[in-house]
Amino acid sequence: MPKHGKKYRESAAQVDRLKLYSPREALELVKELAYANFDETVEVHMRLNVDPRHADQQVRGTVSLPAGTGKRIRILVFAEGEALRIAEEAGADYVGTDEYIQKIQDGWLDFDVAVAIPQVMGKIGRLGRILGPRGLMPNPRAGTVVQPEDLPRTIQELRQGRVEFRVDRTGNLHIPIGKVSFTVDQLMENFAAVMDAVLRARPASVRGQYIRKITITSTMGPGIKVNVAEARELRPA
Repeated sequence: MPKHGKKYRESAAQVDRLKLYSPREALELVKELAYANFDETVEVHMRLNVDPRHADQQVRGTVSLPAGTGKRIRILVFAEGEALRIAEEAGADYVGTDEYIQKIQDGWLDFDVAVAIPQVMGKIGRLGRILGPRGLMPNPRAGTVVQPEDLPRTIQELRQGRVEFRVDRTGNLHIPIGKVSFTVDQLMENFAAVMDAVLRARPASVRGQYIRKITITSTMGPGIKVNVAEARELRPA
């Protein structure tokens, strides 16, 4: 049995496995080779020269994509009192505390990002074992634990395309930068913003080449290797 389907193999055959493509060439090829009957997500995968087992080599941050993500983000805000009203008026999809803690413990996870005010973190700490492995636990470093007055700005940024990135246990980053329906210029804008954020998140303890490999792909498509030196030169608009 073949590992991949016919359409994938046909797309992969059009990629030069030995070539390092410029960022624009790679994005043009990703769009050209997309074959799924839905709007595939375009993703950037980076192999970093870090050891995530060491606390001083963690790479984590957020980036606002200028062209957005192409996806409607479902936002849950853990809040009480006046902060609850603020979050509702700012357009959060779900707002509350106790009822959503119970729903999540019962298996409900129909949201894409969770935000919390500091005053309720003691209550939702019990959800760490559920939300943590899924990357959904509110965290100050990810900008998802905020003061009540910062809720409108945070919700707006998330709606407009703020995404979180975090190195996995194998030293890789996986970051969405849009959809194949985006123009190449839109994807380039988002890619430049991602590169800037990842480079700024470089741990001080890293020696030598920080980013070893970059691959761009779509949800169903083959990986396309990108010239790291050229990608490093990208600058956000």
